[in-house]
Amino acid sequence: MAAPRTATKKERRGGVLTMLRELLDAGQKDEVVSLVRQLVARNEELERKLGGRMKSSEGVSSAQLKMLLDEATAAGDEQRQQADEKLREKSGIDEVVGNLETDEPPRRPPLRKPAPPHLRRVPNPLTVPPAERPCPKCGAERQCIGHDTTEVIDLIPAEVIVRVDAREKLACQACDGQHVRAPAGDKVVTAGRFGTTLVATLLAEKYRDGLPLNRQRERFERLGLPVSNSTLADQVTWATDCLRPLWRCAISTVLRATVMHLDGTSLPVLDDKSPGNLKLGSLWGYVGVEGDVSTALTLYCSTGKAKAQRPGELGPEDMLALREGYTVADASSIFEASFKRPELIECGCNMHGRRYFTKALDAGDARAALPLAAWKKLYEVEEEVRGRKPAVVLAARQEKSRPVYDELLSWARVHEPHEPPSSMMGRAIGYLLGNADALTRFLEDGRIPIDNGAVERLHVRTALTRKNFLFAGSDAGAERAAIAYTVLGCCALADINPVEYLADVLPRLSRRVRLADVPALMPAAWARARPAR
Repeated sequence: MAAPRTATKKERRGGVLTMLRELLDAGQKDEVVSLVRQLVARNEELERKLGGRMKSSEGVSSAQLKMLLDEATAAGDEQRQQADEKLREKSGIDEVVGNLETDEPPRRPPLRKPAPPHLRRVPNPLTVPPAERPCPKCGAERQCIGHDTTEVIDLIPAEVIVRVDAREKLACQACDGQHVRAPAGDKVVTAGRFGTTLVATLLAEKYRDGLPLNRQRERFERLGLPVSNSTLADQVTWATDCLRPLWRCAISTVLRATVMHLDGTSLPVLDDKSPGNLKLGSLWGYVGVEGDVSTALTLYCSTGKAKAQRPGELGPEDMLALREGYTVADASSIFEASFKRPELIECGCNMHGRRYFTKALDAGDARAALPLAAWKKLYEVEEEVRGRKPAVVLAARQEKSRPVYDELLSWARVHEPHEPPSSMMGRAIGYLLGNADALTRFLEDGRIPIDNGAVERLHVRTALTRKNFLFAGSDAGAERAAIAYTVLGCCALADINPVEYLADVLPRLSRRVRLADVPALMPAAWARARPAR
């Protein structure tokens, strides 16, 4: 039987404040100082670790990665230690952090930027008050010798106007000839009473800015125009019907593009036959890239299935069946059958590959900092060659990115046997190695992007507007939303003002155009045809 332990010091248990009071009452100041020092040191250590992990995102900084890499000291056999060191060397993270520590910090830019030069300047003369105009010395009226000028950015409130279209009529006074009249003013609906700029604003603010029609109605009422929700909804219906030819043109343009991006998101739709009167439809986003021109496309499907379930719909598998060439998509089982066709070339999304390791890092596995540092290096190369010709992009990727990615895959192969497939790190490594061919496709052609970001960025706006208007009223309404998302997405990719574009194009489409003239009305072509400003 073991002898009882003899306590040399009385063990203290309880809350920190209680212990501190007891020590102070007993006059043991040295112990109080020691305890406080331990608490401060422990708190700093927890803050350091928590700060590094909580801030660890896809945009994790080089300094954070360096800290986590130091923490992720090799635990395991020599082979894994060597793999860690090689990947760390290829990522170049130590060199980057070293430069950050030795270089002078960049100067902060001035907080106040000059007002944009294209904004209209409105004079606002400010005069000296009458009581201060006479000279205090002699009493004579002081004369103006100049002005101190300051530019202040302000806003002229919006105004609802009534546009009075006065159509000129001409008649021949010399004879009883036929009269002639000026063409009608631009409107979306010939017999309607709303102008094209108002309708264009409705579309842009609902499907681009996420402002539902009921909120727009309230704003119009504040501006003095009482209008019902149903009236505004009618304008959206008629406008999207006019835009349908552009939507069809976008379908064919995207399918023919050299590179096509593909990604999906959900859209709740009212349905009285479903539980809770709601069903979950899908919005499938596409971006076709041909040279320096990108075309957005959104298609609605009444379900989340690969194939369309209603007449007139196109599911992702239906679209991929019409497609050949490079196609960027996530490694989803919904695309597996389509990518078995040799003429359809799968290109992976490295944002998704990186995201799995980010989740592992957020879960507390500091080893994930190694592959994240490698991806950071890969994206730095992409930033260097952005906008360059494909041949230049490919050469840079082969020289700088290929060695990093090869080392990343080698690291994953070394660690894979030691990771449970169900763990966060095991899933990350499994995704990387299981989709290595697709994920490294960008290293073979300078036209292929490193990720699926082009379409995922468009879905950000879709998610924002969906959050605000909650659901579509019907399948037909969801399809109209897809048409609006398509045209507004094309405007975003072409970097043009959607209201200005729609106000110009909607009247032309309402008068009907030939199919051969529709491509010239697409946002990118429209922008190229506009005179430079």
